Amino acid sequence: MKILARQLTLDLYNCNTKRLEDFSEIKEILCNLIGDKKNLISENFDETHYAIIGASATGHIALHIYKDLRYVSADIFSCVENAEPEELSKALRKFFQPDKMKSTFLKRGDFGQEKEVKPKIKTKVAPLRRVKNAGAKVVKKLVQGGNQ
Repeated sequence: MKILARQLTLDLYNCNTKRLEDFSEIKEILCNLIGDKKNLISENFDETHYAIIGASATGHIALHIYKDLRYVSADIFSCVENAEPEELSKALRKFFQPDKMKSTFLKRGDFGQEKEVKPKIKTKVAPLRRVKNAGAKVVKKLVQGGNQ
């Protein structure tokens, strides 16, 4: 039996600060992704945390945005048989421009399997972050070498 739905969760770290500030543009992007503005709900919890949720007959997208942490938590749920939530994740990644991203993929409603579901987890690090980390390691080694 086929699965009922697919769910992709994203953790976007060290996002572009300017992108996190543009609340109306984020709403516009979600509206384009779900196809209907009337199914979009947004809530400001305080000046550093807000959420936007878009629902449609084929699934939902939920974002929690923490401006001071430069962090975005995204949940993409699709109940279309041949859905590719990864395409939506690419659009979000392109918009928020995170240094690091962790994604978890789940098959929901898999009635054919009784064993425990184990999610697939991937982590991506932006090339600039790798350069910064490599530079920090080199400096650390040089400092350690000079102290010996």
